[in-house]
Amino acid sequence: MAGGPKKCLSFIGFSLICLKMVASANTAPEIPTIDQAYSKISTSITVEWATVPGATSYLLTAEDGDTVIETMVANSPGTVTGLKAATLYQITVRSVSATGRSPASLPKQAKTVLAAPILEVSSPSPDSILVQWEAVYMAIGFSVSIMRANGLGRIWKENTTNTSLTFTRLDAGTLYTIKAYAWNANGTPGDDSTCNQRTSPRAPASIQVSLDGGALKASVSWAPTEGAFNYTVMALSDSSELSCSTTRSACTISSLQCGTEYLISVLASNDAGSSKSTSSEALKTVACAPGRVTIQEDPPGHLSVAWSNVDLGDYYVAFVKSDDGLEVHCNTSLTQCNFLSECGFTYFISVFAYNKAGQSPLGDVFNYTTAPCCPSDINPVLVSSDRVEIVWSPVRGAELYETKAVDGFKVVECNDTAPACTLSALECDTKYNVTVYSFSEVRGSNMSCTSRFVTTAPCSPEIKNVSKDAFSMIRVHWRSTNDDATYTVTAQGEKGLYRCSSTGESCVVGSLPCGSVFSVTVVAETQAGRSLPSFSVPLETVPCCPAGLTVTQVTQSVINVSWTVGTGAQTYVTVLESHTGQSKCLTHQNQCLLGCITCGVNYTVALKAISATGLTADCTYQSYFSSACCPLGVKLYRLSPNGIRIYWQASRGSTNYSTDLYGSKGIFTCAPRAGLSFCDVTEIPCGDVYTVMVSPVAETGLKLTFCPKKIYSVTCSGSTLGMVIYRGKRNAE
Repeated sequence: MAGGPKKCLSFIGFSLICLKMVASANTAPEIPTIDQAYSKISTSITVEWATVPGATSYLLTAEDGDTVIETMVANSPGTVTGLKAATLYQITVRSVSATGRSPASLPKQAKTVLAAPILEVSSPSPDSILVQWEAVYMAIGFSVSIMRANGLGRIWKENTTNTSLTFTRLDAGTLYTIKAYAWNANGTPGDDSTCNQRTSPRAPASIQVSLDGGALKASVSWAPTEGAFNYTVMALSDSSELSCSTTRSACTISSLQCGTEYLISVLASNDAGSSKSTSSEALKTVACAPGRVTIQEDPPGHLSVAWSNVDLGDYYVAFVKSDDGLEVHCNTSLTQCNFLSECGFTYFISVFAYNKAGQSPLGDVFNYTTAPCCPSDINPVLVSSDRVEIVWSPVRGAELYETKAVDGFKVVECNDTAPACTLSALECDTKYNVTVYSFSEVRGSNMSCTSRFVTTAPCSPEIKNVSKDAFSMIRVHWRSTNDDATYTVTAQGEKGLYRCSSTGESCVVGSLPCGSVFSVTVVAETQAGRSLPSFSVPLETVPCCPAGLTVTQVTQSVINVSWTVGTGAQTYVTVLESHTGQSKCLTHQNQCLLGCITCGVNYTVALKAISATGLTADCTYQSYFSSACCPLGVKLYRLSPNGIRIYWQASRGSTNYSTDLYGSKGIFTCAPRAGLSFCDVTEIPCGDVYTVMVSPVAETGLKLTFCPKKIYSVTCSGSTLGMVIYRGKRNAE
């Protein structure tokens, strides 16, 4: 039961509060009462009033009959802004709350103060500031004050009814603060106006000018001036005006003209203006380079240099530098100098004018090239029958060399940049007058060069014929038109060189080897040199005979003849000859088989070596005795059960023989005593078949093997004596 009344009380309480709020909303706040209204700024009036209970803000109203300006403020005092200066306004105040606004208060009059003068300031001189302004409405006078902007020093204050005022005896280049206001007939001051103004700087002092004559620029310096922001240096001449600006106490003026006198002045400036021009410093630049330079070489070896006079030039120096680095000069107050010169040099010439400011700028550099020097060491390094090669040391100044060889009306010449020349198409064994001229593009040829005589090598001889005087000797004949020449004949082949010399028209070359081919030439030689070889003539000597020859008996009627190779031989003819006849063969080889040889006969052996061109060498050798004839009628007789006699018919002549029996059980040999035609073999096994060969034996002991062989069967039965059975004949192996 206790919770119900709390809620009711709460409800009742809420209703009472609501009723109170409704009753308050229907009541406006009280009307304020203005205590005072005044103006301190020309565009506003300040109002003071007593606070109204319940008011949350206030509405201020200012009326001048034409306009109404309202301003809402939170409490007293309040200010109405946006008003006109020196104007009478009717001021009222209304209090404002949540329930509404009150009626306007009783009005209060107030007048705005005078407007601030609009200042225009300047510094007509370094020690003064001029202050100017336009008339201010309702003003009858003005108050103007000035002081340093940094607050140091005194304050100057002046009252005036004019609209301008000048402050003098100020510090140059100093920043001042100026304040001004107007007052009305009641003496009430209006708004003030404040601005800063700097006095203009004084002209710089202690001006120093230095000239860089080579660069044609002047460096100007001075003592710094108080309050100067910038400096301007002026350089004035009759024809030009140059300047430079800087914030420092030095400046460089470039692009000065040579041979000109300038007046140099310095101005200091800041935001107030520039200083007055100071006294000027005179500056004379270096003289201009002399012009119209002329160079002459007359006579050769002497240079004359002349030029025109220039303004501000006190004296002149002419420099002459050769291209090898050597330099000479002359110093003169005139306009001409003379110098010594040499051939083959290029001289670089420049002329300068001088005054107290220094040396003039470099003008045109002239060059003069003297005639090239002449070659002095002409040397023929190669002299032949139709050309001469000449060399010499290079000379100064020569770009080209002209070489001429003169023989009467005939001229041969060559041009080259190298210090060498080959004169060709000359006549052999002829004296020429040779001159080498040096040439340059600038000066042409130096025609004063000396000449020398050069004789060409002798003419080539012409071989008329080559004759053979003996087996290894030749005589060479030639034709020539040379004077006082020595001739050398050369026979050149694979076996070497063979020579002979003569001052006539023939000579003999000996000891030529066989089987060789030579090229024969003739060369003429004089003090001037050697001629070209004559046209060569081929020469062939007869082939060489083979050094060794061997005769070998192949069969009783056939022999083989072989020999070593004969140098130069291509074909061989071999001949064996005896009283019984002749045997011959022709071959390209180094051996030959000869048939129809009679056994036991002495033969002479001859050989011909023939070259490819048909040259023949007759070669003879030791005679050859053919082998003995093979015996005939070979028979075997049994002497005992183990003994055999071999019998034959001896050939003509006395010859030794050898007998061989070949069986399966061995080989059995016997040799008869001289003069016998049989021999016995004992202890030969029977019952075997034997091959029997009886051969002549040469004087050297060599047994011939080409005689015929016979086969016999030796049985073991029958009588102890009797013929052995002949089984057949076997060819010699």
